[in-house]
Amino acid sequence: MAVHRLTSAVLAAGITAAVLIAGHTMLRPTAPAAAPDRGATNLGRVDYGVCRGTDPSCYHSWGNFDPATEGYRVLVYSRTAGPRHAHLGPVLPAGLNPPLAAANAAQSALVELGADHGFAVDWTEDVTQLSSPARLFRYNAVIFMSTTRDALDDPAQTAMRQYIRGGGGFVGIHNAFGTEYNWEWFEGLLGGANYYDHGANQPGTVVTASRRDTSTAGLPARWDFTDEWYNLVPFPSDVRILARVDESTLPNGATGGSGHPGHGRDHPVSWCQYYDGGRSWVTTLGHSVDAWTDTPTVGDTYFIQHVLGGIESAMGRKPFCR
Repeated sequence: MAVHRLTSAVLAAGITAAVLIAGHTMLRPTAPAAAPDRGATNLGRVDYGVCRGTDPSCYHSWGNFDPATEGYRVLVYSRTAGPRHAHLGPVLPAGLNPPLAAANAAQSALVELGADHGFAVDWTEDVTQLSSPARLFRYNAVIFMSTTRDALDDPAQTAMRQYIRGGGGFVGIHNAFGTEYNWEWFEGLLGGANYYDHGANQPGTVVTASRRDTSTAGLPARWDFTDEWYNLVPFPSDVRILARVDESTLPNGATGGSGHPGHGRDHPVSWCQYYDGGRSWVTTLGHSVDAWTDTPTVGDTYFIQHVLGGIESAMGRKPFCR
């Protein structure tokens, strides 16, 4: 999967465009600038043609969700149009909530997570289940679970964009970063980042950037985990970094199979942002099958706790992106 793309254009230096969004006039940078602070970066930046960043003014609910009467529900989408991770198991039949086999480890784990924590979980790999905004607005968040390549057709792309603009929540896990490479809006939803390559699946130490966020509250400052440690191009921008990997703890280094050297001291693995009216929480973690099963593995409880917090905050049940 050594596939990547650059952002759509390199624009002339020194030019900015004023953009009016939701009553706020914002400046849209149209030229390369100095590297931003990669923790909590620009507030409310207009990029990818949308309002994005860590400023809640980029969020708009439009009254599409009423958890007091409808409860909380998420949709897990794990369609693959390319390589398929082992944690997804066999391809699922069409329709909503088809039978899950034991090998459908990640989907089963997310269903169990909802059952244990009081929110409903539907699952599918049928793109028609994402084909209309009305269908998606039944969910407080949509989870892309290791989707690959062109996992959405045109109607689903349009529906996803309308859903997010209507205040929807998005959670991208692991190979969500290997999805929809040729759709710039989706790259922005991921925080302005795409998968480039990864080094060996190997143990490393995750550094919790801040324990103020719902998804990091209660996590230790450092915790061990095993993963592929994705290298990214472009690097995430205008997001709140929630966790990083300490590359010095990787026994085989961070260099990827396509030659990416890694990110040095600043190698993020999880982050959040407000995007185009919605909420987006993403993590590159989650490769190993054991991370999604009851098989004890180092750091798995911290990982699941991290994902749970990301889901609960993205769907608006708990504070988001603090």
